[in-house]
Amino acid sequence: MFNFAPKQTTEMKKLLFTLFFVLGSMATALAENYPYRADYLWLTVPNHADWLYKTGERAKVEVSFCLYGMPQNVEVAYEIGPDMMPATSSGKVALKNGRAVIDMGTMKKPGFLDMRLSVDGKYQHHVKVGFSPELLKPYTKNPQDFDAFWKANLDEARKTPVSVSCNKVDKYTTDEFDCYLLKIKTDRRHSIYGYLTKPKKAGKYPVVLCPPGAGIKTIKEPMRSTFYAKNGFIRLEMEIHGLNPEMTDEQFKEITTAFDYENGYLTNGLDDRDNYYMKHVYVACVRAIDYLTSLPDWDGQNVFVQGGSQGGALSLVTAGLDPRVTACVANHPALSDMAGYLDNRAGGYPHFNRLKNMFTPEKVNTMAYYDVVNFARRITCPVYITWGYNDNVCPPTTSYIVWNLITAPKGSLITPINEHWTTSETNYTQMLWLKKQVK
Repeated sequence: MFNFAPKQTTEMKKLLFTLFFVLGSMATALAENYPYRADYLWLTVPNHADWLYKTGERAKVEVSFCLYGMPQNVEVAYEIGPDMMPATSSGKVALKNGRAVIDMGTMKKPGFLDMRLSVDGKYQHHVKVGFSPELLKPYTKNPQDFDAFWKANLDEARKTPVSVSCNKVDKYTTDEFDCYLLKIKTDRRHSIYGYLTKPKKAGKYPVVLCPPGAGIKTIKEPMRSTFYAKNGFIRLEMEIHGLNPEMTDEQFKEITTAFDYENGYLTNGLDDRDNYYMKHVYVACVRAIDYLTSLPDWDGQNVFVQGGSQGGALSLVTAGLDPRVTACVANHPALSDMAGYLDNRAGGYPHFNRLKNMFTPEKVNTMAYYDVVNFARRITCPVYITWGYNDNVCPPTTSYIVWNLITAPKGSLITPINEHWTTSETNYTQMLWLKKQVK
């Protein structure tokens, strides 16, 4: 049932083959490896099929560049550097018969090298390969009072009973399932909104909590994951800011602007662990589980969490905080080893190294109480994680660090070529994995 070490599965090999030769029609145009419906195509093929090497081994990559599907004899400029870090070497190579092999070198310590390619300064691509990533360890420390801190915060929140306003959403309701827009009070001051979908047929069902990706925005396409309800799940897709998802895009934009820059809430209060913005968010995820397990049509046993990016992080956080969670799915988790840049290597999103004064002792101390690595250490339920090596949002360095820390039964789908996206097929397969976890 589980892969106890990341490796290429038959499913992954088929997926890689497709991704090399098809322009990812199932991915969004803004996050594909190749521009959507572009005239050009890069092919980068490392000489190790799984893109992984031992430290000290040299990695070589065959590079091909095509226009209209035809290989081009052009000059390719390249830079090579550690994952998310400045380049340490650079060069140029002339493609012959549309191809060339570039020696990326090696690494003495576990990690990833990133080769960034360009033609004429405008056709760009990159490829990352790993060196003994199974040996990567977190920079982030495990605070001695971590468990006491979170227990105290959950106990305080639970002094406020969960209260819910519920309105049926006819435009998202079908003959198979009902959809409701909820507002859930999660502590004395905070609430969250969410769309709850559940089968119309009377019965007892597993519950699934789906936290959101980063941003101050509406809940994206509430109908895109209705296959959960069709397959016998009660699913709550939530937001974290207490903002009605039926607000206009302009209203969400105005609120985002109030935080000074995109996703500025992730730095709000970082000087103090008790006042950090994400404290009520982590608590809200557990309170959402409180609500879901109070439903009369919950089956009384199965509690799942599932999400990607920030949502992947919050899924792992919830699984680490709440022993009622019986299975967890996370795609390319954010908020992982965020202080890793202090170890001169990639750290996790939101990449605090890009902002001034983010690594003061006070802020680094706060990060440790909110970093996914310290929740991953505490997970006991089965976990399924997906990540790609070419991801520059949630880099593979930090995904491996999280993976390496999980001691619970775990499975993975690693798609090296993927950037910060998953296909609809992968998302559906994860639902099927959860279905197998039903007790």
